[in-house]
Amino acid sequence: MSQTSIERLREYLAQLPPQSQALLMREFERALERGQDTAVATLVLEQLRKIVRKSEADEAPLPRTDDLSRLLFQALEPFLVEAGAPIRVGQIRRASLHPIWQWLGRDGAPDKVNEFEAALARMPAEAGGQVEALAHKLQAVAADAIFELTGPGGGDKSRALARVGPPNVIEDLYSIGAVLQVREAIATLNEKLPRFLRAFGEPQIASVTAALNIPVLQTPQMLPFALSMVAQRMTAPWQIIRLAIKMAASDDEIRVAATPYGVAVTMALHDLSCVAAILRMDIKRGHFDNVADNLKALHDGVRGLRTELDLRNDSTWGKQLTSIRADISNALQSEIDSVPGRVRRILRQRPEKDIPPGARIDSTEVEETAALIDFVATCRNYASELAINEVTLRTYSDLQQYVERSTEQLVQSLRAADHKVRTYRQQQVQAAIRFCQVLFGDDYASLMSRAAENAATGERKSSRAS
Repeated sequence: MSQTSIERLREYLAQLPPQSQALLMREFERALERGQDTAVATLVLEQLRKIVRKSEADEAPLPRTDDLSRLLFQALEPFLVEAGAPIRVGQIRRASLHPIWQWLGRDGAPDKVNEFEAALARMPAEAGGQVEALAHKLQAVAADAIFELTGPGGGDKSRALARVGPPNVIEDLYSIGAVLQVREAIATLNEKLPRFLRAFGEPQIASVTAALNIPVLQTPQMLPFALSMVAQRMTAPWQIIRLAIKMAASDDEIRVAATPYGVAVTMALHDLSCVAAILRMDIKRGHFDNVADNLKALHDGVRGLRTELDLRNDSTWGKQLTSIRADISNALQSEIDSVPGRVRRILRQRPEKDIPPGARIDSTEVEETAALIDFVATCRNYASELAINEVTLRTYSDLQQYVERSTEQLVQSLRAADHKVRTYRQQQVQAAIRFCQVLFGDDYASLMSRAAENAATGERKSSRAS
């Protein structure tokens, strides 16, 4: 970028309110941490920091409260869940962070928070080591304040807890304090774990078990968080149950549940339930981009739990798995049943007298229907495990027969179609060819496309000859 452009950028950034400058700095710092847009982020951050440092020299130090809050809670990032999503053990609601930060500054440790804010404002932006040390001190102070509020002691603490926030926030409060208290152990585990766990056989189980061998992470409170970190590295998160099976030295659910690692099965079931909910929502909204991936995750997870664990149908885990399968089956079956009707509405060969002038076929509806046909085809790969085998195979077979027969009939209809309805018939043929592409592949669709061209061309030649 030229010097003139940089100067213009600096002038523009200098005109922004301090809060906007701080927000930009925070977002670009996050982009750098994620490795995204590093060139742009580095350039803008450099200019922003120059402006902030100049402002700090000319005026009173700018508060960086948002930065301080981010430093405090950065150890929680692997465990945060966005608003609206159900949480399980080993997870924390992101929405709980803001009210807890406000409580710390108001009641929990206001003097310390103010002291840390002043210290952070005085630090140069490049002082990474000092900022990290400050974050560790702040996290320790926050953990102590949380345990003082939530721990045993005299007096009625319900009123003090109510000042923190609503019940959901109070529910997360102790977990936040526990994670902050063992932040160094979590950082150590993060370094020991492989970045990706594409397979989770005996060698990987042994490696992860050794990494988890940190006493403060083996408590009932912290083990779910440690297991959550492991599951995030896994290509197939349901395989976290293999740690529980290994610890129990048995696949019997009673023996597995008796070990501390039995919580891994509860976590796997919860996560499968969440994937099923996402799948239902995507189907309801007509979004099929991620359906195949979610179907595979559900299929593999359900099959894995059924085959690798000896689950009883009347046990808590057995009932949960049965419920997940039933929910998936109901959601898929209702959508699968609707597909043939949509195909027939588009391809039905109505008499010419029933086709109004200017009739058209909505191309968007054609693509949506093609996506649904592909959805049925995808379901075939996972039908047996998800309890939709019969309806899927029957529907797919019916679609193949109907589309093949209708395509041939529509192509033939082009030969004698009246010019008033020819455009509509051609659109029907194009829709049929699109469906053939999904059901039978590109070669068959190309063959039918040539047949349609020959039919239309042959009719026109015959008319001219007569």
